[in-house]
Amino acid sequence: MNLLLLSVFGVLFTSFFCPFSIVWGFIVFLSCVVLLFSFFLLGNDIFTFNSLFYVLGIDYVSISLIVLSCWLLPLTLLASQGHMSFFSVINQRIYCVLLVLVLISLIFTFSSLEFSLFYISFEATLIPILLIISRWGSQYDRYQASVYFVFYTLFGSLPFLVSLLNINVYLGSLFFPINEFSFVFEIFFNNFSSLWWFFTFLVFVVKMPVYGFHLWLPKAHVEATVAGSMLLAAVLLKLGGYGLIRILNFFNFVNIFNLNYYLISFCLWGSLITGIICFCQSDLKSLIAYSSVGHMSLVAGGVFLGINSSINGSMVLMISHGLVSSGLFCLANILYERSSTRTLGLMRGYKCLMGLMAFWWLISCAANLGLPPFPNLIGELLIISSFGGFDFLFVFFAGGSVITSAIYSLLIYQMTQSNKLISNFSNILEISFREHILLFSHIFPLFLLILNPSLLFICF
Repeated sequence: MNLLLLSVFGVLFTSFFCPFSIVWGFIVFLSCVVLLFSFFLLGNDIFTFNSLFYVLGIDYVSISLIVLSCWLLPLTLLASQGHMSFFSVINQRIYCVLLVLVLISLIFTFSSLEFSLFYISFEATLIPILLIISRWGSQYDRYQASVYFVFYTLFGSLPFLVSLLNINVYLGSLFFPINEFSFVFEIFFNNFSSLWWFFTFLVFVVKMPVYGFHLWLPKAHVEATVAGSMLLAAVLLKLGGYGLIRILNFFNFVNIFNLNYYLISFCLWGSLITGIICFCQSDLKSLIAYSSVGHMSLVAGGVFLGINSSINGSMVLMISHGLVSSGLFCLANILYERSSTRTLGLMRGYKCLMGLMAFWWLISCAANLGLPPFPNLIGELLIISSFGGFDFLFVFFAGGSVITSAIYSLLIYQMTQSNKLISNFSNILEISFREHILLFSHIFPLFLLILNPSLLFICF
C-alpha cells in the first residue's frame, strides 16, 4: 500500500515537470507501474491495516475497487490523447493532473477507516470531474451539466456531513465501528431517529445513482470528455455502492427499521423503468448512461437485501459493469471522433468500414446484456436468486430489468453496425492500434474474471 501511494504521487509530480514531448507516453508508463503495484494488494489478508497512516486499511471490498481505479488511469490517458491534442500544452498538463488527482481521491476513499477522511476524499472526487466536464466538455451545455452535477452532489453530501457531526458528538469517534461495538450503534439508531438513516442513505443513492436521483448522470455523461465518462461509469458510480456496503456491513440499520422491502421495491422498479427509457434515447452516450442507472439500481437492490450472496452479486456486477460501460463509452467516442455525431439514426453500417471494431462492439454488448460466461451474468444470477428467498415477486421485476437490458444492448449493436451506411460517412478512417489496445484492455479483465470470479467475492 505504501508503494502504491508513493507511485501515484510520483505520477502527479511527473505530470508537472516531465518534458512535453514525452509527457503522454511517460505518464501512461508510470500509470502502468501504479497498476502493477496495485496487483500486490490482491495477496493481502482479509483485513490489513496500512503501516503508513493509521486511518487507512484495506479488505476484499476495497482491494478490487482500488485495482479497478488503477486499471482505469492508463486507459483514460490513452483514450484522451486524440481529444486533447487540439488543446494547448498547459491544458494537457492540467488534464493529466486532474486524472491523477481523481485516482488519489479514490484510493483514499476506498481505504479509509475513518468517516471524516472518507467524507473528505469522497467529496474530493467532485472537483476534478467537475473541471473536466466544464472546461473540456464537447458542447455549451456542459455548464448546465456541471450545475446539475454539483447541486445533486451537495443535496446528498451536506445532510450526510450533519449526520457525521451528530454521531461524533454521540459516540466521540468517527472510526468505522467493529463487531464488538455494533450494539452501541443499534442503541444509537433506535434512540435517535430514522432521519439520520435517511441522510446517510441519500448521499450514496445520489452518487450511484438510483432511479429518481439520476438526472445529473445523463447530462454529465453526454457533455463530459471520454475520460470523464469512463471515470464516471467505471469508478465514481461505484463510490455509492461501496458506501452502502460499508454502512450496511457495520451498522445494519436497514434491518433496524425494517425498510428492506420498500427500498428493494424502489430500486427494482427504477431499474425496470430505466431499461424502458433506454428504448426512447436517440443519443448513444445518453443511452449508455441510462443503462448505467439501470444496472446500479439493481446493484443497490442487492446491497439493501443485506445477505452474503446478494452483496457478492452486487460486487461482481459493479466491477464487471465498470469495465463494460467504460468500454462502451470508448467505442462511442471512437465513432464520434470519426462521424462528429452521437445520433443513433445516423451512426449505422460501420461494420462495412471497420470490421474489427464490429467485433469489439459485439463483445461489449454481449457483456453488457449478461451473456454467458461474462461476469455480469454471475452478478445478476446471484442477486436474482437472493431475491427469490426474500420475495418471489422481486424475481419478476429483476428479471424484467435484465430482459430490457438485453434488448437495448442488442439494439445498440444492431443500429451501429447493421443497416445501410450513410454516404457522408464513407471516408471514415480505420480504427488505430492505440484504440485496439484501449478496447482490448477493457475486455481482457472480463475474461480473467471468467476464469477466476472468486477474486471479486467478499466475506463478512
